[in-house]
This record gives sequence, structure tokens and C-alpha cells, in this order.
Amino acid sequence: MGKGIFLHRSDSIYDDRPSERYQFPSNYLTRVSASIGDWIIYLEPSKVRGTRGYFAVAKVADVVADPTSKGMYLALIEKNSYLDFVNPVPFNGPLGIVESGVLNSAGKISGRAQSAVRPLADADFNRIIDLGLVDESDFLPRVDDDAGPVFREERVPFEFEVERSRIANLGSRLFRDRMFRRRVVDAYDARCAVTGLKLINGGGRAEVEAAHIRPVEKGGPDIVTNGIALSGTVHWMFDRGLIGLNDDLEIIVSRQANDPEGIRGMINRSGFAQLPLRTLDRPHPAFLAWHRENCFKH
Repeated sequence: MGKGIFLHRSDSIYDDRPSERYQFPSNYLTRVSASIGDWIIYLEPSKVRGTRGYFAVAKVADVVADPTSKGMYLALIEKNSYLDFVNPVPFNGPLGIVESGVLNSAGKISGRAQSAVRPLADADFNRIIDLGLVDESDFLPRVDDDAGPVFREERVPFEFEVERSRIANLGSRLFRDRMFRRRVVDAYDARCAVTGLKLINGGGRAEVEAAHIRPVEKGGPDIVTNGIALSGTVHWMFDRGLIGLNDDLEIIVSRQANDPEGIRGMINRSGFAQLPLRTLDRPHPAFLAWHRENCFKH
């Protein structure tokens, strides 16, 4: 096993779904196979306009031949392992190059940086994770007073223990919920997608909540396109199928709601969900369809 970097771009010619699978040609088979059972980090190339840099982490469950495309393979992502970074990490930002493995002996960027799949040293993995998932903001509601930042290296004597702590937290439901919440609330600028209200409490924290469109216990991933920012009451109604969204993001109200007019009075004047500015952050039609078919009360 070994950690790795997988290059991905939203306009890729490959049939990638980062939270589910990564498609690649046979020349990368050995490198990708080396990551089976271990964690990889997704990187969006610098050439992509508005690049996110290192933007997510996931665990590779298996590698199989792509049954739909001759000569291509699929790295299958372990269920519920994918996690968007709260803070996308630039390939070459204020801290310089964070992936030391792409540097040559002279400290310059080498040709290894052009490889779509490449190994990643544990130290580089830890550094990118620290930068991508640290959350020191008080902008979000607290889940637990003890659920603060966990990625710290100062005064920690054993690197093995630090590594084990990071990996453990990548699988922690409490930690993943906090990271998901932060990512979704940021994407929606702390504004409820249904009411349009942006409420900040006296302590400076956003009152809006992050709802999974397809719940984790039903196979939904912790990915921003499976999330939507909702106020508390709206979140309750969404989870119970009293409201839903069409593929065009029109807000629909269940016929089974006991006060449909009252619910409609809460919906913003447009009748459509207010969305993140970034197209890549908007709800995916597949998750919306799942919610309509499995949660919404017709």
C-alpha cells in the first residue's frame, strides 16, 4: 500500500466521479494499484482556471478493468471515505511547494509534477491534510466543545502517533460532519437555499445547517454536491420529505404537508433554491432524484 496523488479536472475527458471512481489508462495501472487500501489526495492542475489545487481526500478500495471502455481501468473509492477539503490547498502557494516529492535535488519542480498519478510521501500527505482540513473558525455552530481542531504537530513526539490520529479522524463521523458542514455553509455563504435568509447569531456563528441530500446512512457521500444549506425548520421538513427540489432547482411542496400554504410562505420569492456561485458546488441531479424518489412525500 502507498498514498498517492490523483490528478483530476472538472472538464476531464475521463469518466471520473471523485467520490466513487477514478478512470485511468493502463500505463498507470501499477501506480494506482499501489494505493489500494490506502489514501489518495485529488489535485486539480494549475492550468485549470480557478484551480482548487489539492481539493479532497479519499481511500482506494480496489482497481478493476473498466467494463465499458477497452484498455481503461477504474480505481474504486471506498464508500464514505471521500472528503472535500475545507481549505483547498494550492500546489504552489504562500508556503511554497507542499508536495516535496515533485522537487528535484536542486529544489526545483521536476517532470514528476506532470504525472497524473504519482506516489505521495507520508510527510507530504500529512502536510496537505493539515492545511486542507484544519478548521479554526468560530463561524459555524459547535457540535461539541471538545470537537475542535485535531491536526497539530507542535510538541507531539512520535510521528507515528500523529499519522494514526490523522487517519482515525478521516474516518470519524463527528469530524467528517464538521468538515462537511463547514464546506457546505461556506459554499452557500451561510444562506438558507430555501428561505434565502442569512442569519448569524450574537456569537458570530451561522445559524444555517448543512443537510445531506442523500443521507450518509443511505449511501450518500460527504461531498458538497450532496449537500444543501438549510435553516433548522427547513432542514427538518427536507429530511421528512415535506419539501424537495426538481432538477431545475424549483422548490416543491408535498401534498401530504398539513400546512402547505404556510410552507410556501417560507420559500423565497423566486420559488427556486438559491445556489452557490460555483457551478461545481451545486446539488447534483442524481442526489436530488434520489431524494424525490426515496424521501419526498408525493
